[in-house]
Amino acid sequence: MTLTDDFMEDRDRRERTGLDECILCAYKSVDQITRIVGQIFEEGRRALLTRLSADQYSKLPKETRAVISYDALSCTAIVGEPITLNRELLVAIVSGGTSDVSVVAEAAKTLEYYGYVASIFQDIGVAGLWRVVDAAPALQNFPIVIAVAGMDAALPTVLAGLIPSAVIAVPTSVGYGVTAGGTAALNSLLSSCVPGITVVNIDNGFGAASAAVRMLNAIRTS
Repeated sequence: MTLTDDFMEDRDRRERTGLDECILCAYKSVDQITRIVGQIFEEGRRALLTRLSADQYSKLPKETRAVISYDALSCTAIVGEPITLNRELLVAIVSGGTSDVSVVAEAAKTLEYYGYVASIFQDIGVAGLWRVVDAAPALQNFPIVIAVAGMDAALPTVLAGLIPSAVIAVPTSVGYGVTAGGTAALNSLLSSCVPGITVVNIDNGFGAASAAVRMLNAIRTS
């Protein structure tokens, strides 16, 4: 078997699923990323790059860097022209603490790629329960809330018991010892006593935002 670096793009994914094929860069070489971006740009299309590290970005040819919009906090980049953003109160992103900011940023940038501006509520973890209670009246106005939390990841469960919104929970790898890189947070969320919470994988802000876009697409077409 001969292995190649050919990029077999799923061009019809948006028509089938409402989501584009996005490019996961973490396991790709700089040369592979360069050629993929070049192909997308030459064809005048848009694409979202995820998990593009600052080191990878710095090693891209200047011609490639010139045609992408890179965000170091979220490790994402967008190929192609920006689109008009919908600023309705549709999606809120809530974080337990500022240590979760990169995951929040990844979710926000993914939503931005699809044309949605998320409202961000930072640092309202349950260690100061009053912060969650104070935020609940505002959060209940959003059809979808993405809740990002590490440690025991209690925040999404508490929120889902206070508001009627669809809650998408993102466990993060933030924590000490037995938190085990987010495994404890993930297991806690999968064991939540509040029904109806959607749970994505550890640190997967991209996946949470993609779930939100699917929900918004369903609302729009219903």
